[in-house]
Amino acid sequence: MKHSIFAAFILAALTSAAVAEEGDDIREASKAEAETFNTRMYAGAPGDKAYACFVRRYDADHLARHPKQKVAAMKLLISAEVDKEDKELHNSFRLGFRYRHRNGDFDSSGSCNHAVFTRNGSEVRLGCGVDCEGGGIGVALSKDDKSAIVRLERVRVWQNNKPDDDAEQSLVAGADDKIFRLDRTDNSECASLVTDRKELAALRHK
Repeated sequence: MKHSIFAAFILAALTSAAVAEEGDDIREASKAEAETFNTRMYAGAPGDKAYACFVRRYDADHLARHPKQKVAAMKLLISAEVDKEDKELHNSFRLGFRYRHRNGDFDSSGSCNHAVFTRNGSEVRLGCGVDCEGGGIGVALSKDDKSAIVRLERVRVWQNNKPDDDAEQSLVAGADDKIFRLDRTDNSECASLVTDRKELAALRHK
């Protein structure tokens, strides 16, 4: 009973974080669906720890065709680790980006909790949220698994990796900043999003 209540609570939270569009069919993925999604996300069974890196740097032609887009470049690191206590696989995210007309690097991070997903038709989304009502992102995969599809309405971000009140801001979706398609690349491309030395070493060896 407690597990069901907890799962329902997490699903509700991640439904908000994943920014489901109106009309979405939202439900918790089955264990088999979650395992399939994780295998796709990490290009193989994740084991005790795994990483997936996705990057996009928008060129001048793209930005000219999307004049209202605020983001010029974005990186997404999705990671998975088996919890020592509950023995379940936990996903988390780190997001880094640069604005088109502002200086500095901005980043965000949060938990994707106990592999609870949202579903839109045939699409399975990983819902990830930032603590204390910081919004979040929804992450899906392209059909060929070579790209991540990131959806957002609002996510709390910090400038230059300074998680304090003074540096706190939000990336808010606009006309051209609701959906981002990021290309899968080598994990080393996302090294700038990791500050812990041990984790950075693990990332570079994956």
